[in-house]
Formats: sequence, C-alpha cells, structure tokens
Amino acid sequence: MAPGTATGTAAEPTPGTPAPPSDAPPGAAPLLTVRDLSVRFLMRGGRRVAAVDEVSLDLRAGECLALIGESGCGKSVLASALLGLLPGNAVVDGTAHLDGIDLITADERVLARRVRGRRLGLIPQSPAAHLTPVRTVRSQLEETVREITGLRGAAARRFAEDVAARAAFPADHLDRHPHELSGGLAQRAATALALVGDAPVLLADEPTTGLDRDLVDRTVDELRRHADEGRGLLVITHDLAAAERIADRVAVMYAGRVVETGPAADFFGDPGPAHPYARGLLDALPERGFTPIPGMPPELDALPGGCAFAPRCFRADDRCGERPALVGGLACHHPVSRARLREEPRA
Repeated sequence: MAPGTATGTAAEPTPGTPAPPSDAPPGAAPLLTVRDLSVRFLMRGGRRVAAVDEVSLDLRAGECLALIGESGCGKSVLASALLGLLPGNAVVDGTAHLDGIDLITADERVLARRVRGRRLGLIPQSPAAHLTPVRTVRSQLEETVREITGLRGAAARRFAEDVAARAAFPADHLDRHPHELSGGLAQRAATALALVGDAPVLLADEPTTGLDRDLVDRTVDELRRHADEGRGLLVITHDLAAAERIADRVAVMYAGRVVETGPAADFFGDPGPAHPYARGLLDALPERGFTPIPGMPPELDALPGGCAFAPRCFRADDRCGERPALVGGLACHHPVSRARLREEPRA
C-alpha cells in the first residue's frame, strides 16, 4: 500500500467511474483521470489539514494542463498523491487512473516498478532534495537510463548526454556533484532525469524555479514538445507567463479546491477568467496592473464551510456561506466578466 491510508475503487476502471469534469474536451479517452481526490493530514492534537479537496481532472494525449494557484493551495500535495509519495499521516480518498492502474490504491512495488519514471515522470519542486548528494549528475543520469531503458555502457552514456542537452544542462557540468550546482542547474538536472523515460504523462512541479527568462522559455518549449509528441503534461506552477506559453487548459486551485478550469486561450485572453480569485491572479501581474489580492489564504485546518475565497472577495455576500459546486468549469456564486470587473473595482 502507498504511504498513508487510502480508500478508493479497484485498480481497473469500471462502468461506475464518475463522469468527466464538465469542461473536459471531447476526443480520445484521457491518459490520466483523477476523480474526487482528497488528501487530509492527521496532525497532533486531532487537527486535520485538508490539503486537497475533491479534485477531479482529466489529461489527454498531446495536451498540457497547467495547475495554478498561490503557494500552499495544495498543488504539490496533489502531485505527491499521484506518485504515492505522501507521508504516513496522510489520508487519501478518491481515484486516479493511469494506464489501468489506480495510483491511489497501488502498492509501493507497482508504483516503483511500473509507474514512477516509466508511466509518470516527475520534475520535482525541490530538485536538490531529489538528487543523491554523493554522486555526480552523470552517474545519476546513467543509472536512470539503465533502469528505465535497459541501455548499458557507451549507449547509456550517449543517451544521458543527449537528455541532458534537451534539458539545457551543460555537458561540462555532468561530472559535478549536486552541491556544486546552482539552483537553476539543479533544476535542469532534475528535468533531465524526468525526461529519460519519455513517460506517457509528465508531471512538472514548478519546473522553471531558479531559471532566468531565456532558460524558462527553453525549458517550457522542451516540455511542450513532450506533449506535442503525443504525451500528457501536467504543469504545476505559479509562473503565469510560463503557463500561458505552454498550456492548452488551465485549472485554478484555491485552498485545496479547483475553482475554475477552461481553455488557456480563453483564460489568458478573451473573455478571461470568471472566478474572482482567478481574475485576481492575473490582475496581480506587473503587466496587468500589479493589483494584489487583498487578505491572506485561509489555514487549511480551518477552512470556512462555504466559499473559501469569500473573506477576500469584493463580491461576497450571504450566499457565499454555501460551498459552490464546480459546474461548467466554475465554482462561484458570483462569476465576473471583464466588463463588470471594470465597473466594480476591488475595494
């Protein structure tokens, strides 16, 4: 069993699998299907931290889905749940199917031998913590190549050098140890490791951290190629410029919940996001007014019973005491349009 206590359906999808999210694009069956995924951490003193709350997502071949939101909203916890990397005090509900495997109920042997790196690749948020400190980048890359591809010797060496180049990792740094790398170089080393298996689904958790703008664009374009070649890409990021450059669809998380989903072109262009929080994320960008969202996100162990964003929302009223359902890609009692937002500026 994966770390933590998990409950869910059997490993194989069944006719009773919940319907796809209402904004899901038509076409072939998704590579990754997440349904009603919740993660709660049991803390000392009986506290329960609701880090992820009933999240449902689909990811199709050739598609990039960008999951965005402020730090602490649950994005990285969602990634850890999909990979079976949660700590022992986590309680997980819901399902996540990838290639016939329920990632939530799969045991460690299945996750280690069949999922991680092979079906689901990861670019971690904290690359230094995922690199072995006493081994060079080259040795870690070549070991990963041997384990996943079966290549040995000179062939494994060439493969490792090629994948390092794809991640813009300099060849003359391959024989360095992780402590000899800058944050940006560590990020590129982690990206190279994730690209080795060309996994059907790649999960990139803040893949542009520590990179300058030119390298951000190069990394994003390489990840986009991963999707363009028929794979799925789930990008977790607070870098909205990178999300705009790479994503086909956007999902916005707030306080553990998905509050808006839709096509990236509509989100970043016209008509723009309809949820006041999603709109606030864009308004906070320097090129879009640099207007901060007032207040602070709620503590995840003390979430309000209704809309979690209501205490920070200029449109909130008594109706927001009821939790809005995600319908048509939107969970909000008072969605806004661009015209109405201009008429009703934030207090």
